Amino acid sequence: MASSKEYLQFVLGQLSDLEEITYRAMMGEFIIYYRGKIIGGIYDDRLLVKPVKSAIQYIPTAVYELPYEGAKEMLLVDEVDNKDFLTGLFNAMYDELPMPKAKK
Repeated sequence: MASSKEYLQFVLGQLSDLEEITYRAMMGEFIIYYRGKIIGGIYDDRLLVKPVKSAIQYIPTAVYELPYEGAKEMLLVDEVDNKDFLTGLFNAMYDELPMPKAKK
């Protein structure tokens, strides 16, 4: 099932206090970037983030879910209604995320 533009817009609105939040549509889903780094995405109208140590510490009760068949597990973010929580989560994760690979 593809994710809806309405859910994407809702999540982007919740992240509006952060600078440089961008996204890219990919196969009916949306990859979310924070200051140029992939932080997670929206899959089947669920916000999932990379399971880096800082995210696991920030959401200790998070459930691991597959974004799609054959992918690595990611953390499900349940608190999408809490703007301050999302802002804190993304800021906590940023330094631990890898820089994007240079294109050849």
